[in-house]
Amino acid sequence: MDALLLMIVTFFGYIIMYRIYKNFIAKKIFKLTNKNIAPSVQFEDGIDFVPTKKEIIFGHHFTSIAGTGPIVGPAIAIIWGWVPAVIWVFLGSVLIGAIHDFGSLIISMRNQGKSISDFTSKYINGRAKTFFFLIVFLALWVVISIFGLVIAIIFSMYPTSVIPVWLQIPISIYLGYLFYKKGKSITTWSIIAVITMYLTIVIGYYIPIEMPTIFSIPPTGSWTIVLLIYAFFASVLPVTILLQPRDYINAYQLVIAMTLLVLGVIASALWGNLEIVAPTVQLNPAEAPPMWPFLFITIACGAISGFHCLVSSGTSSKQVKCENDSVFVSVGSMFTEGALATLVIIAVSAGIGLGFTDKSGTTIAGVSAWSTLYSSWTAMSGLTSNIAAFVDGAANLIQNIGIPKGIAVGIMGVFVASFAGTTLDTATRIQRYVFTEIMLDYKITVFKNRYASTGAVVISALVLAFLSGADGKGALSLWPLFGAINQTLAALALIVITMYLKRQGNWKWIISGIPGLFMIVMTLWATILNQISFSNEHNLLLQIINVVIILLVGLIVIEGLIAFFKSPNEEFQSISADN
Repeated sequence: MDALLLMIVTFFGYIIMYRIYKNFIAKKIFKLTNKNIAPSVQFEDGIDFVPTKKEIIFGHHFTSIAGTGPIVGPAIAIIWGWVPAVIWVFLGSVLIGAIHDFGSLIISMRNQGKSISDFTSKYINGRAKTFFFLIVFLALWVVISIFGLVIAIIFSMYPTSVIPVWLQIPISIYLGYLFYKKGKSITTWSIIAVITMYLTIVIGYYIPIEMPTIFSIPPTGSWTIVLLIYAFFASVLPVTILLQPRDYINAYQLVIAMTLLVLGVIASALWGNLEIVAPTVQLNPAEAPPMWPFLFITIACGAISGFHCLVSSGTSSKQVKCENDSVFVSVGSMFTEGALATLVIIAVSAGIGLGFTDKSGTTIAGVSAWSTLYSSWTAMSGLTSNIAAFVDGAANLIQNIGIPKGIAVGIMGVFVASFAGTTLDTATRIQRYVFTEIMLDYKITVFKNRYASTGAVVISALVLAFLSGADGKGALSLWPLFGAINQTLAALALIVITMYLKRQGNWKWIISGIPGLFMIVMTLWATILNQISFSNEHNLLLQIINVVIILLVGLIVIEGLIAFFKSPNEEFQSISADN
């Protein structure tokens, strides 16, 4: 019953905190008002700036910020014990992640929908903006390059997911056509689209697809090429054609997947065979880095993730139709992601104990199943291992409500792959915005054309992906840096939010300032430990990039402190645009 009680208590906590954000933080601190014209309305162009119903933009926002993040992070970090993972997911999301996501979204909406790296100059200075741009570009470069590989690996692990994931695209395009061209009912046709998509999961179960080796290019390399080509077209198309309708389907898919997991937890607990088999706390697991500070780097999505500020200020701020909708979109998505991360923790701490088949084909259960899977940090740090832990654990729970395990695995595999695909093309679209902003700063106007800028973004990602060979795994060389880079982005975004709130007067800045300080300490601590590790491994490339990151963060922090302690006379004379 411990798993069931854990789920109930944390979910109830998220509901309470959402009410606090909606009724206090939004109204008293950020003073939301629909009198301010949203960028989606002011700059409506039918391509990027499109005023959208909050239910639809919620689907886009959530699937973009989530991806595989709230699955992979908790599935790895539970090696330190389920209690530290649960505490960080809950407190991180309600005290840090929500203010980070909400602040990034609403400040962008009050700055013409510009990215957070762009309006850094307004709240700190131009130098900080340049430093921020560099970190954002590096982070997105790695994300785009690696997520093609991530989806390729998921397709390899779960070939039954290939057909439903790709068929979701024409289903979404037709759904968008019905919404925006024919004026059909969003709710009715979305339900029909979701049912159709789940029928394709059954088709995929019986017709699994495996990518062959093509012209000496391994399957992972071929999938990476195909997926990056897809990302190009998905990110230049008007959001109403693919992005919004597909993410509305994904929102329903989220609700269905989480409902199945919740019902699975309840059924398994009531039948008396669901127990948390992971250790409560495990400070020194084999080969693992220290829990402090790496717990806060390993679990990002589900608690706080710097990628969220890029989505909030990159795509979502251009589609939210009024300020009051921003709470539902940003805070609602953050807490939903926290709830999903909690279900992932239950799946890999309790669900996996219901039965796990090891490499020899032997099925084991209970503590032995968990201990075999989590024998060491090396064993669990690979993408294949932690996704398999979640999918197997989740399928164990779901089969207790009468769904065959094979179908349950297919449902969860499509769920993970679909969200990863959303992250891929959203990251590509955001990188296009960022790259265009940089180029326009240097008066290079050719990249104002979205096809030219997106082409540059995708080609640069392809170069990184194939830097190590035809398998498309080149970005893995930089992946050890990503956790720290991602959380560094979160810390820097909190600095910008703090500077914004400081201009509003009184004590408001504390709500983001203290979380920002915490994240700066944790990420710099982790980055320094990484530097020592890279040095011991004689990895010159990672050492150089890591040092550059440390310097950039240090410079932004210094610039932020200078701006923070400026006298009122030195600050901008008017902040009317912020109100």
